[in-house]
Amino acid sequence: MAAGAGSGAQFVDRVVLHVAAGNGGNGCASIHREKFKPLGGPDGANGGRGGDVVLVVDSNAASLLEYHRRPHRRAGNGRPGQGSLRTGADGDDVILSVPDGTVVKSGDTVLADLVGEGTRFVIAKGGSGGLGNAALATAKRKAPGFALLGEPGEERDVVLELKSVADVALVGFPSAGKSSLIASLSAAKPKIADYPFTTLVPNLGVVSAGDETFTVADVPGLIEGASEGRGLGLDFLRHIERSSTLAHVLDCATMEPGRDPVSDFEVIERELQAYDRVLGDRPLSDRPRIVVLNKVDVPDGRDLAEMVRPEFEARGLRVFEVSAATHEGLRQLSFAMAAMVSQYRASLPAAEPTRIVIRPEPVGGDTDFEVRNLGDNTYLITGTKPVRWLRQTDFANEEAVGYLADRLARLGVEDALGRAGASAGATVLIGTTEDSIVFDWEPEVVAGDGTRGPRGTDRRLDGWS
Repeated sequence: MAAGAGSGAQFVDRVVLHVAAGNGGNGCASIHREKFKPLGGPDGANGGRGGDVVLVVDSNAASLLEYHRRPHRRAGNGRPGQGSLRTGADGDDVILSVPDGTVVKSGDTVLADLVGEGTRFVIAKGGSGGLGNAALATAKRKAPGFALLGEPGEERDVVLELKSVADVALVGFPSAGKSSLIASLSAAKPKIADYPFTTLVPNLGVVSAGDETFTVADVPGLIEGASEGRGLGLDFLRHIERSSTLAHVLDCATMEPGRDPVSDFEVIERELQAYDRVLGDRPLSDRPRIVVLNKVDVPDGRDLAEMVRPEFEARGLRVFEVSAATHEGLRQLSFAMAAMVSQYRASLPAAEPTRIVIRPEPVGGDTDFEVRNLGDNTYLITGTKPVRWLRQTDFANEEAVGYLADRLARLGVEDALGRAGASAGATVLIGTTEDSIVFDWEPEVVAGDGTRGPRGTDRRLDGWS
């Protein structure tokens, strides 16, 4: 939702964001050379890591307007490694500041609910840098003539939705006096005027009552059919989802024909119950609420408040007669709100200390990949590791291709192909049926003396050609 466009400042609480993390830098294949040391060994360094795209909650961010105007964000790429063991520089991260209460979604899946100053979420992770040939050297491969390519960074489209973070939500029809009430209770300065739908954006105010400090949200006015999108509809209802307490603000002074505080209350309650179908967990209809009969400074308003008060009390609701203009009854109202907020906070379970559990990835075994027989001696290999290794391989370098085959063999791909019925010369696809690399499969390389060795072995080693 974008509101207030004509005033020169917009409030945006829902955007589609397109993000791309940086690609990792390629590793370097280099041999150290200096006078009297023609073959000083491999000294190619690793490439740098690609930059991440990170969302961070910032109290200075008020809306998602910046991402409405610039919805595409890309992090920096990692630099390639160099000789003399000079590691490539990491790509620059992109830090995106978002308001407190931002929800990150991908389709219907909630990826993160960002609440609390400084909360971070990596929305797109940068690609790893490729290993240089110095890191690939082993006892059997003393001078690799290849390096690994950097991995591409993640790219994704996500939806950012802002849901106000407030303890108490003021709900009511347009022009019920919610903006005036929050201005009188706190230091907030919302726009106030004598026409409906003055409030087009949520306003937050901080209220202190005794030892308790809490936040109150003045959100856009509600009308009948809001749960189905009428008026500001769901744009209003989304901003009260986090509130623990609801305060019905009812106008007792400027009733239109056919309306009264009781009927207004019932309309709003029906809309809250209808929205519960959308909300699911912790429905709005179950949350504690109070009734605020506003504008009792007007003679007719006080008479009407006294008339309808018994009906609300008969429903078990606490009722407060107030005047935002004269501040009558506001002290009692603020202490009542504070007590309800305090009770809710006390009911929350104690926060448990965060424990970081590191679980190593499984090594080897068919759990890392899957082999499918496509018929005609053709097989498809899928899995995170094989696809990742493909991206790291320079297929213009025969030794690098041999190293890939060696990695796949250690993972158990060759054994799995044999069990699936593959024979020498079989066509093997790695990736997906739509996007894959095709190989002619040959079993393990065997030297002339019958010994076995890894693909990509340094050809200068004795016994291999």
